Amino acid sequence: MFIARQKRKTNIAEYILYMWQVEDLIRAHYFDIEKIETNLISQYAQPSKTKEDIRDWYADLILMMHEEGIRKNGHLSFLQTLMRDLYDFHLRLMNNADEKHYHQLYLHAAQYINELKAKSGNQITDDIETCMNALYGLLLLRLKKKEISRETEQAMATFSQLIAALSKRFLEAEQGFKP
Repeated sequence: MFIARQKRKTNIAEYILYMWQVEDLIRAHYFDIEKIETNLISQYAQPSKTKEDIRDWYADLILMMHEEGIRKNGHLSFLQTLMRDLYDFHLRLMNNADEKHYHQLYLHAAQYINELKAKSGNQITDDIETCMNALYGLLLLRLKKKEISRETEQAMATFSQLIAALSKRFLEAEQGFKP
């Protein structure tokens, strides 16, 4: 909960990736708040009241996931909205001739984005979602301590640079700076 709040304030992409991980943790615990409390919440060195707040946060997420019918897969609607906002912002930057650095980052990543889309059968048409899914997949591979090829590392580096720049500009825009 605290990590999510901090990430939302500082980096929209990290926030989304973190929340995707939280969704997967909830699924891994079979939507059982008692298991989540035992395996996750109890590990926090926090006062009882804070742990209650964290439990309530997880319980609210569980309820939302049930209500939105995303028990097996998918993402919460507010995260989908943030992803659309991020993509729309990407398009604004791409249409802004003054955003040369961002354009360069995108062009550097575009080859890998297109390759990944082709491998997925073009199921995802949104370039930013493609990058985010790839970065989340990389996170999962690292958590499982799987070997990552040099080519994959190169592609992920371009995605990471693009998404970092997009997140930085998105935060600036939220704070009132116009792209």
